[in-house]
Amino acid sequence: MSDGRPRIAVVTFPGSNDDGDACLALSTLGADPVPVWHTAVELPHEVAGVVLPGGFSYGDYLRCGALASLAPVMDGVRAFAADGGPVLGICNGFQILCEARLLPGVLRANRQVQFVCADVAVTVESTETPFTAGCDLGDELVIPIKHGEGNWVADDETFADLVARGRVVLRYVDDVNGSRDRVAGVANEAGNVLGLMPHPEHAVDPLLGCVGGVPILVGLVAAARERSAALA
Repeated sequence: MSDGRPRIAVVTFPGSNDDGDACLALSTLGADPVPVWHTAVELPHEVAGVVLPGGFSYGDYLRCGALASLAPVMDGVRAFAADGGPVLGICNGFQILCEARLLPGVLRANRQVQFVCADVAVTVESTETPFTAGCDLGDELVIPIKHGEGNWVADDETFADLVARGRVVLRYVDDVNGSRDRVAGVANEAGNVLGLMPHPEHAVDPLLGCVGGVPILVGLVAAARERSAALA
């Protein structure tokens, strides 16, 4: 950590296209983004947070995120998450986390079988994660979406368990893609891994539009800063 700015890894896979935007947003909000290529066998020294950005890793061949989940860097991401480090998967990053079994459920084609791109409202359903710790339950955040496979599904038992344990973190106000019970983001059991389909990195500058992504990324930066201080 330099000058109080925690180092946050932003992983790039072949086909990622929001990695630069994620780096810019994190830098704007007080972090030191560290680009990491998918072939890295471990995360850089002193990284205190990880972002898997949006895009179309490996052209979305096979299943979205399936090939990226097998990339060498994912062993480092798994170890980092298991150690309690904050990991945020955005859009394709959410798909990768599900395929890597770091998050439950799967993402499949939108109900309307069309690519959707719009500013949407989501409600905060849990504040028991570092990413939403600065929010209140029921807060409404406006954040852009842009995906063709954002329809999150899970079996009945898994879904009931997630709801009971507060692991459904964000819900769409409206049904935008057929996602079960309008789920927009889910967390792991410990709460340190969050996947969401909306793009918070595109919602941090009022000059460009909505700013609903600010509290989520600020929460990530704060968690990374705390981790850096604890490990110093």
